[in-house]
Formats: sequence, structure tokens, C-alpha cells
Amino acid sequence: MNNKVINKDPTTQHESFTELLGQLANNSAAVVHDEIELVVQGIREKMRAARSGVLTVAIGAVIGFAAFLSLCAALIIGLTSYMAPVIAALVTGAALALIGVVIAFIGFKQLKKSILKT
Repeated sequence: MNNKVINKDPTTQHESFTELLGQLANNSAAVVHDEIELVVQGIREKMRAARSGVLTVAIGAVIGFAAFLSLCAALIIGLTSYMAPVIAALVTGAALALIGVVIAFIGFKQLKKSILKT
């Protein structure tokens, strides 16, 4: 003996199918929303880590620049033993300007190559 009741009413089946489709749509929307939240949270964590790294690099660059300026002052002071202080400062400045121009020219050529490749 079979005690199961089988509902063969098409309207009841149609309503339950409609409910299932609604639940599927709601669940799909919730999954998409949760995935978007996870991506946003991951991006925020990476931004925090990147911000910390950038801050550390900036502090290092400032300290390195101060050290560079100190070395330039020491060079000028050392050159004053051989020439006038004004000439020592001009020689140091000209040498640094030449080095800067060479580095900028090399960077420009590399940039030009990379632009032309793409």
C-alpha cells in the first residue's frame, strides 16, 4: 500500500516552479553580491599593504636624498682644498647635472622603445 499523495494539479506545480525560479534568482543575486564583496575586501587589503609599502619607500627615498645632499656638501667641502668654494660647488653641480642628463636620456630611450613595441 502506497501512502504517498501525488498532487497532479498543474496549477500547484506551476506555482511551486515559479517559487523555485524566484528562489533561484534570489540565491543567484546573493551569491553575486557576496562575490563582489569578497573582491572589494581583497582589493582593500591589497591597498593597505601597498600603502604601507609606498610609505616605506617614500621615507627611504627622503632619507636617501638627505644622505645624497650630505655627500654633495662633503664633496664641495673636500674640493675647496684644491679650488675656490664657488668653483667647487659649480664643478659638483655640473657633474651631477651631467649624470642626471645621461640617466634621463637613457630612460627616454627605454620609454620610446616600450611605446613603439605596443
